[in-house]
Amino acid sequence: MTNNKIILEIKNLNASVANTQILKDFNLTINMGEKHTLMGPNGSGKSTLANILAGNPEYIVDSGEINFLGQTLLDKAPEIRACLGLFLAFQYPVELPGVRMWQFLKSSLDSQREYNGKDPLSTKDFDSILNECAEKVDISQDFLKRNVNEGFSGGEKKRNEILQLTLINPKLAILDETDSGLDIDALKIVSNGIENFSSPNNSVLLVTHYQRILNYVKPDYVHVMIDGKIVKSGDKSLALELEKKGYDWLSKK
Repeated sequence: MTNNKIILEIKNLNASVANTQILKDFNLTINMGEKHTLMGPNGSGKSTLANILAGNPEYIVDSGEINFLGQTLLDKAPEIRACLGLFLAFQYPVELPGVRMWQFLKSSLDSQREYNGKDPLSTKDFDSILNECAEKVDISQDFLKRNVNEGFSGGEKKRNEILQLTLINPKLAILDETDSGLDIDALKIVSNGIENFSSPNNSVLLVTHYQRILNYVKPDYVHVMIDGKIVKSGDKSLALELEKKGYDWLSKK
């Protein structure tokens, strides 16, 4: 349920990577409490958008505006964007050898708390919160003792992203193909994590190629992105139409 407060507003965004323009006058508005799904063929700019929102310096904004909770994002470092409440689940989560899951997660949450003027959590309090979140996404205690993503299967990496999402509880979750490479059981766990996270006080932007995750995650809006811009928007029925027709019928319009 939306509360009509704008959480993300993108206006006429043009962006490039390696001197190639990818986003072309891209526009999108997301209100608090909404779930948006972004679909489109390979190379349409979906992951570029996710990286730009998170502040990846390899992606260059040439013109346009990105406002998050009334503040511009374009002058803010990635860590500040995270502290403000923006979260990116990666399409390809990276391994962090030597960094324990517990250590990484506590440092992430404490950094956010410090930015917002709160004291770090005690070990006891953090363990209580972490254990509750891990149970929600079916992650064992042994999993939490491992190094971040090191030796994880594809499904474990994606479940780890959802664990981070559940723990940090951001205002806007950008999920870049979180469903890719998942078997049906892992897909259900990840989808349940997204649905459990969703509330009137946060929003989701789910980037996906496949309609199947929308059997579990119920979007308010579905957008189709082709050649760097949104060419059509609708409800979940649009995703079903794409599954039947593909993207050619839209790219020819």
